[in-house]
Amino acid sequence: MKDFRSRFGFHSTPFTRELSPDCRFSIPLLDEPVDALERIVEHRMSAVLIAPAGTGKTAVLRALAARLPEARYRVRYLKVTGLGMRDMCREIASATGCPTAGTFPALVRKLQDHFLQIADTDGLRQVLLVDEAHDLRPEVLAIVRILTNFAMDSRLVLSLILCGQAPLRTLLSRDDLEDVARRMALYTTLRPLTREETLRYLEHRCAIAGAPTLPFDTRACDAIFEIGRGNLRATDNLALESLQLAHQAELDSVGYNHVVDARRLLWP
Repeated sequence: MKDFRSRFGFHSTPFTRELSPDCRFSIPLLDEPVDALERIVEHRMSAVLIAPAGTGKTAVLRALAARLPEARYRVRYLKVTGLGMRDMCREIASATGCPTAGTFPALVRKLQDHFLQIADTDGLRQVLLVDEAHDLRPEVLAIVRILTNFAMDSRLVLSLILCGQAPLRTLLSRDDLEDVARRMALYTTLRPLTREETLRYLEHRCAIAGAPTLPFDTRACDAIFEIGRGNLRATDNLALESLQLAHQAELDSVGYNHVVDARRLLWP
């Protein structure tokens, strides 16, 4: 029996999360948010990225981080939810290399002093990427107002990118978070892929994994879109599982039945 990769012409396993930013799928849907967020960071402002689960939010953050040169920026990624204000500040301190302090007010001052030192002494712009921000408590999200207020709100020191699903927009529309919402200079979104974009995505992921031709027939491609509805994560899972099923059947092409069987295995 042929090896899985050699059967389809892959030099690496396709449709995994291990994808470098320079190999990401490039279409306006995914490129424009990265361009917009980069402009916001260059102006030392903050922004919000809102999108359904599995549509590429974290990939956008990785692409943004890859574009920001280390000589000018210090980019840190944070993904923690359900914490109180003090614990959240401790997580931010840990991510940014700031020494922790005992009380909450002291820790906030430590963080602000740390960010100012990075800006004034090291000449670096601090960028904090907060993923899954829709799960943050309202009182924790209010920390944004405190952490981005420097020199009586006259200096732009920290760029904060909040990334989350639709409830994040609802959260930021609360009256008690109006000041936080107004500090966000940009709200950008993602959506699932269209049928045509899904086909191009399948071709792209197979090509960068080494396949000389697309190992899915037309009906299989249609089934992946109909079942996955253009969701990147669902598309990846369906495509990889259906490839495995075709390989087990010793077939060199994925058919409609393999995608349907893959769906049953993935979501019984």
